[in-house]
Amino acid sequence: MPTKKGVLIVRGNVYTAYTCEEESFKVTEANDLSIRMAETAAQAIQIPSDQLQIPEQETPRKSSKSREHKEVHLVDSSPENTALIRANLDAK
Repeated sequence: MPTKKGVLIVRGNVYTAYTCEEESFKVTEANDLSIRMAETAAQAIQIPSDQLQIPEQETPRKSSKSREHKEVHLVDSSPENTALIRANLDAK
């Protein structure tokens, strides 16, 4: 390599260097994902089969609103002006 007054002169193509480095990052990431996938597969084999079953969820309710209160909009254009009315009031 030629030097000029103690300075190393490096000649090369910046685009090629960038492309090689980018490819190196992709290969490293793929290798890391492969290693983690193998570790996860090895851990999954050790889990008993009865713990691998997905529990059934309850059917969602049709209405998520409270049945104890009813919300009434006092002004249609203003949703913050509402009144709550209790559903189970005494007959008095």
